[in-house]
Amino acid sequence: MLADLRQFLAELTGGEKPQQTFAENDYRRAAAALLIHVATLDGDLTEAKREKLRAILAAQFALDAAAVDELIAAAASDDRESVDFYHFTRLLMRTLDEAGRMRVIEMMWEMVYADGVASEFESNVMWRVADLLAVSARDRIALRERVAAARAGEGAS
Repeated sequence: MLADLRQFLAELTGGEKPQQTFAENDYRRAAAALLIHVATLDGDLTEAKREKLRAILAAQFALDAAAVDELIAAAASDDRESVDFYHFTRLLMRTLDEAGRMRVIEMMWEMVYADGVASEFESNVMWRVADLLAVSARDRIALRERVAAARAGEGAS
């Protein structure tokens, strides 16, 4: 418990979270589980979506390839065992500020648009998760439009 407190204080004062420690109460694990959930809504995790997931997690959390693999394995297990989003969103609400929660929604939109299109089911899940994370409809839609525009720009290059 004292080690957890020290780690928390180190993070608050600019220290970094250890790369390969993904406890059940790690917000990175909760965020990754939500990303995996939206990535697999329309079937299995395709290679393109797997690469997008790896890129998002590596960039967002400054993880090396081994840590990304460990995080994905833990988060995929969490997603399989979960019956709803509340466990993940509750942890994210406790851990992240508004900007952090908006970044989670943005990362989820990036996963949704990894295949170039958002299905109605994916959009519905995004609405529910954003609502649980207290991200307004206006912000959710703005993030969606920003990610879709960036995706369209990538395809035009």
